Amino acid sequence: METDAVYAGLVAFATAALLTPAVARFARRFGAVDELKARGLARDATPLLGGLAIFAGALIAALLFMPEGERTRGILVAAALITLVGALDDVRDLPPGAKLAGQVIAALILVNAGVEVRNITFPFLGAVSFGDAGGPLTVLGLVAVMNVVNFSDGVDGLAAGVCAISSIAFAIIAFDLGRDTAGVLAAITAGAALGFLVYNFHPASVFMGDCGSNLLGLLLGAVIVEGSLKTNALIALVAPLVILAVPFLDTSFVVAKRLKYRRPVYRADSNHFHHRFHRIGFSQRRTVLYLYAWTITMAGLAVALRFIPYSDHGHLDPGWSAALAACFLVALAASAYLIYVLEILKLRRLRAWQLRRTDPATTEHQIDEDVERRLETGEFTALGH
Repeated sequence: METDAVYAGLVAFATAALLTPAVARFARRFGAVDELKARGLARDATPLLGGLAIFAGALIAALLFMPEGERTRGILVAAALITLVGALDDVRDLPPGAKLAGQVIAALILVNAGVEVRNITFPFLGAVSFGDAGGPLTVLGLVAVMNVVNFSDGVDGLAAGVCAISSIAFAIIAFDLGRDTAGVLAAITAGAALGFLVYNFHPASVFMGDCGSNLLGLLLGAVIVEGSLKTNALIALVAPLVILAVPFLDTSFVVAKRLKYRRPVYRADSNHFHHRFHRIGFSQRRTVLYLYAWTITMAGLAVALRFIPYSDHGHLDPGWSAALAACFLVALAASAYLIYVLEILKLRRLRAWQLRRTDPATTEHQIDEDVERRLETGEFTALGH
């Protein structure tokens, strides 16, 4: 099946790459164009509906390489539905309730097809059964993943690249857990995302739109359920949280901000990681590459958790345990560095601007002293809003 996964990924890649230019022309003809927005980072009006090419790549590859059965049919029907709902939103700007209803119905189709979590293994707690609550919890989780991917789609190449990296990591883990169908689906998702990324990396000539971000979220959700959560391995819950840590953290931060200031959760703003990178002077390419690197680091940690034999029936192996600890430290260092860049560097640039507006003769040393004092007193938190 690993060979099938490689071929499936290549077919999905080639199909998406070949069809994306045609989809862009189609989008322009029907007026599905993302106009310039104050909160956006694009410099030109850009056609949407790139998700149609992603769907075509995933569909053809799935029909060729995924086994026939109720689950495969359910995944493809749900994928077609969420792509349609997203395309309508790209063309006509659907109300939030209609988009959420489409996500819920697509998730319900997956659950009814058997893509459902009945029990899960929690670290230190063991297996926990959800019983009849498994279906509703799975629907909630699938909708959450769709929105996480949708929220992250705000700068050229970000959502497609992060989904591709995540899917590759999920494929590796799924095959090792014996979840071959999920591994093939993950490879298809990665291939379709990468095929689209050929035209979506900065400067993007086409955007995936809601039809693409919701589709990738749905496919990733199906991979997570089938390839990780349905196993008895301790990695079951940890892998999705670690691999998707970057978009999860981004979404959590943005939602918390909106709730704090009593703004609707569904109303877009400019508080995402990529917007904050832009405000401290990063280019789109540099922003995306930093977030790719962060995602790769976290995905590598998840893979290491699965493959490094740090324990044998409860007995820790000193050497391998040290290797795993090193992986944790690398991931922690990468996260700390990004926080430094997003928060402390932002503070320094803001204070430099404020101080030099008051006194143009302010020196770099004085700026450093001011920032250090504010960090010690906690005042930088208020400044960082």
